[in-house]
Amino acid sequence: MVGDLALPGRAFLAPMSGITDVGMRRIASRFGAGLVISEMVASDSYVKGEAEASLRAEGAGLDLHVVQLAGRDPRWMGEAARLAEANGAAIIDINMGCPAKRVTGGYAGSALMRDLDLALALIDATVAAVKIPVTLKTRLGWDPSCLNAAELARRAEHSGVTLITIHGRTRSQFYKGHADWSAIRAIKSSVSIPVVANGDCGGVKDAREMLKQSGADAVMVGRAAVGRPWLVGDIAHALDADELRPHITPSAMREAALEHYESLLEQFGPRSGVRHARKHLAAYADTCGWTDERPERLEILTTDDPRRASGLLFSMFNDFDYRRAALAA
Repeated sequence: MVGDLALPGRAFLAPMSGITDVGMRRIASRFGAGLVISEMVASDSYVKGEAEASLRAEGAGLDLHVVQLAGRDPRWMGEAARLAEANGAAIIDINMGCPAKRVTGGYAGSALMRDLDLALALIDATVAAVKIPVTLKTRLGWDPSCLNAAELARRAEHSGVTLITIHGRTRSQFYKGHADWSAIRAIKSSVSIPVVANGDCGGVKDAREMLKQSGADAVMVGRAAVGRPWLVGDIAHALDADELRPHITPSAMREAALEHYESLLEQFGPRSGVRHARKHLAAYADTCGWTDERPERLEILTTDDPRRASGLLFSMFNDFDYRRAALAA
């Protein structure tokens, strides 16, 4: 539950800048992800109507649309939350976990863990601005000398936050080493609202171990879902049914990948969409086993012709289907 909203599963798709476009979120949701969250949206840019922020906050076709906002000015956060709600958001998520220097350099994202009073002012402004649930995503702390996620979680719950996601690293770690899932248990024990464990979830086995070590209520999947947007649904099913669901067929994967590619062309326009899609095409190629030795991999990542890219994407999953069938035989 997030506030009064019942979620269909306990595995969520993490917000990833430049990655979790609305097309990817629609696909992950359709395959059974319990929740999908937008890319991080700069609150002031969104209120000012800047095109990139508006695209990041897009939620067309989603039954449960979550917009993640970032900023360091309570006024902008409140106004952005109101705008997102008016545009159909069902939940507002506040980013206090992004470690990127361009974000923390502006004293937003995980930099807010060094100023909990400002962090709470942002939370208060956001909660007061909307009627929909507000959630929070953060890290264990800024560095090993500043492990204050439990304090932030307690204060956030008191201010009206209805769910908190903890990435099991400090900001100083960025994405190095391995997430400390057991450290999330201290945050879980400090609040009564649901807690989500995040960091290094690569599949069902990891998800089960994350819940065991952290005591969390759900898991959040990030990088492992790139090129495999159906993975989050696989994990959600396994956690709820305590069994693996049948493998997604390569033809279903192919249709999802093609849909994703077309959505990027539609969202950004053919010229920009081709470029935006390349990181996803690379990930789909990895999923299908198209290594650097294959000339088609280089072609799909460099062509400016959408029709050619679609054709190669189609062939990629057909080839994957053939190889899987050969192995099964």
